[in-house]
Amino acid sequence: MIPVLFLSTVLIWGTTWLAIALQAGPVPVLVSVFYRFALAGILFLFILAVTGRLRLPKREHQVWLVAQALCLFSLNFICFYHAVHYIPSGLESLIFSLSTIFNALNARIFYGERISGKVILASLLGISGLVLLFGRDILDADASGTLTGVGLAMLGTLFFSLGNMVSRRNSREGISPVFANAWAMSYGAIVLMLLIILTGTPLIAPPDATYLGALLYLAAIGSIVGFSTYLILVARIGSARAAYATVLFPIIALGLSTVFEGYVWHWTGFVGLGLALLGNIVIFAPSRRPRRTAPIAKDAETVASS
Repeated sequence: MIPVLFLSTVLIWGTTWLAIALQAGPVPVLVSVFYRFALAGILFLFILAVTGRLRLPKREHQVWLVAQALCLFSLNFICFYHAVHYIPSGLESLIFSLSTIFNALNARIFYGERISGKVILASLLGISGLVLLFGRDILDADASGTLTGVGLAMLGTLFFSLGNMVSRRNSREGISPVFANAWAMSYGAIVLMLLIILTGTPLIAPPDATYLGALLYLAAIGSIVGFSTYLILVARIGSARAAYATVLFPIIALGLSTVFEGYVWHWTGFVGLGLALLGNIVIFAPSRRPRRTAPIAKDAETVASS
């Protein structure tokens, strides 16, 4: 089950970058993100209602669902959507892949988890691979806006990681990721609408069928399915290991860029792909257990005396 969840997350999030690119145009960022999570929240709550699982969250959980909404379904995407105006998408994906490190550090801070050498090695391999994969984009970045873009992408990644920590807390309190996502996406849409009103951002209607298709994909598949599979992974295998999906999905995005945008591969790209895949193998490799020599010796003595 876990490999299926992990693969689904990688494939879905790897394709959402192309869908986001298809939404670029006259619709403001705040409005695009609002459309995405308003539609996702409505669809999610409708699914729960049809299946008989819709219920109001308990009062003591409301603040945590709002926190999840702020970190995973509003503020982080505002940062990411704006950052792409200053830095190449490859560099933004590279920065987002640092969530493996953010998650390991935050899990240490909030949950007291030990940062294992395997997590560190896998993160270094994955990030090194992405540096090679997107090195040309980094070199081509606009120097005047790079600092702003990097700062926004880092801030978005921090929000994403903090959202992982909140999701873990909600799971420990018995709130399923599906139930939490449905309400958090709805709350995120409310937050985004308030920001649209406060900033006076114009509500521009979707301009064409391409935008609508991308919006439906991002809302239904990218948000409802993608975030559910990811947060179920967080609940089952921990935030540090689950976040390694964020290291691999840029590779899927790069493959789509090769087909649809004419991305040209170089030897550094192939080496980077190999390093990222190696990091994936490292983090999911089973840990070696110490040999139990004493019980074996005891059993041998028992057999000898019988």
